[in-house]
Amino acid sequence: ENITILTYCEVQQVSRGGEGFTARISKKPRYVDEVACTGCRLCEYACPVEVPHAFEGNLGARKAICVPFANAFPQTALIDLDHCLLCGRCEAACPTGAIDFLQEPEEIEVKAGTIVIATGFQMTPMEAKPEYGLGRLRNVLDPLQVERLLAPHGPYGRVLRPSDGKVPEKVAYVQCAGSRDRSLGVPYCSRVCCMYAIKQAMLLAGALPLVEVTIYYMDIRAFGKGFEQFYQNAKAMGIEFVKAKVAKNTEDAQQNPVVRIEVMEEDGRVEERTHDMVVLSLGIVPAWQPDGVLSVETAEDGFIRTPELKIAPTRTNQEGVFVAGAAAGPKDIPDSIIEAGAAALEAAAYLKRTRRTSYTDATGSANCAPSTAVQAGCP
Repeated sequence: ENITILTYCEVQQVSRGGEGFTARISKKPRYVDEVACTGCRLCEYACPVEVPHAFEGNLGARKAICVPFANAFPQTALIDLDHCLLCGRCEAACPTGAIDFLQEPEEIEVKAGTIVIATGFQMTPMEAKPEYGLGRLRNVLDPLQVERLLAPHGPYGRVLRPSDGKVPEKVAYVQCAGSRDRSLGVPYCSRVCCMYAIKQAMLLAGALPLVEVTIYYMDIRAFGKGFEQFYQNAKAMGIEFVKAKVAKNTEDAQQNPVVRIEVMEEDGRVEERTHDMVVLSLGIVPAWQPDGVLSVETAEDGFIRTPELKIAPTRTNQEGVFVAGAAAGPKDIPDSIIEAGAAALEAAAYLKRTRRTSYTDATGSANCAPSTAVQAGCP
């Protein structure tokens, strides 16, 4: 009961004043009454419009009205007016009368004593390396699309390549496809790419026992606890690791991706290898910029700057504003969880400092008043 979750919202501006912060939030219209909606999906079944499903990496389809994805919170439908025909079938099918085409954006004001920024990350845009063919070659995928293919409730129910529904027999991963590249403005290592590629390669080998998986890499950076052993296990499973630079991807007449590489560990020869499917290990870039919203500094890489990285990695340049997870820079799930706990403790400590004034009574013992003003005695 102490937690309020605002979904389908966007923070417009955060201002500081008095004892804390005031956040001005815009709640976007769902065109569905959240209280009345039961999540039965009868409206979704009645809708005649199908559009590519972004959650499925555009490999599947959704309706113009739908619950955004299987595990969405809340399980409330949402109308995409950009594709809605306004035919009224969803309204007729809804058993609770939850459809409301007249909903308007709602302005919400939230007062808070402290702020934790946890805006996550996004992948390098697919147009960043046009020579790799992502978005142009149908069987060149990004890692999030492969996650959905591997999911038991994914778009196809099993691993199939998008162009023709064929079970892939040869799959390649191209490492550093969006990291360690100054031409993209992403000179840093994204930290997670090597391990998620190895994880997916092992899952593919488990789902498709006859598949041949090749990982083209510049360096394997398996720096975390148990990561080196994970890497060795993948090699023991038969996954091929080729130290090479990938120049470009093309395709043959059967839409099989053709990878042009320079082999680095041998004689530096240039060769082309054909695969059924290629996965680009994209890098991590910031998902949100605070400009005009919150006065915190960003670092050269665009992530939230943490001035005391070694001793207080969740503090920002603004007192009372903390950061956690990939908002501060690329990191994996365990590191993000640890940082989230650290940010929560920092926020709690800040609230205690600012909202409870310590003083010493006549006996010399420390006592606390429940507000910022010193009171005559403790309650």
